[in-house]
Amino acid sequence: MTTSTPIILLTAGHGGADVGAVNTSYQNKTHTESDIACEMRNIVAHILTNDYGLIVKTDGIGKQNLPLKQALLMIKGSHLAIDFHTNASVNKSATGIECLTLPKNKAVAQTLSQAVASVTDWRLRGELGFKPDGAGQHSRLAYARFGGLVFEPFFISNDEDLAIWYAKKWLICRAIADGIAKIFGVNKVDGGEKTA
Repeated sequence: MTTSTPIILLTAGHGGADVGAVNTSYQNKTHTESDIACEMRNIVAHILTNDYGLIVKTDGIGKQNLPLKQALLMIKGSHLAIDFHTNASVNKSATGIECLTLPKNKAVAQTLSQAVASVTDWRLRGELGFKPDGAGQHSRLAYARFGGLVFEPFFISNDEDLAIWYAKKWLICRAIADGIAKIFGVNKVDGGEKTA
């Protein structure tokens, strides 16, 4: 167990006018990466704060999220920083979980990815969910360069993945929160006190 309460930074990718990837085929509605990223951030923050008593910083509330330049400044002083995204591909069947970060954060990336896989059965991309920040179409992600993790639990372009997200989003976010708590050796709060 840690001797001091860890500070967790949770941010949502694609701020301002940039909505990120979009799916308009699932249920004939518009689903945006930025909205889903904000929802992931909000639910995970709620669980970490209320169930584990952790200190959580976010880059906004509701559907607000700061542009990347401002989110990067928030990383300093955090014990863990996660930027939520969804993956996307022109191949509608592309699926899987990946977390892009520096190699020193590989174990953390794998813990988070495996936590999501345990409740969704989505496959792990890369090395058990870890990918270096320069992998594939990515080139030296600024968030990773600053020490954070860019987490893409599923493909928004895959209608089946999107359906699972909506059906299991609280289970998925709880798995992420439980994974974060596991990383820091923090147990759930019980009656206002952390359990041993």
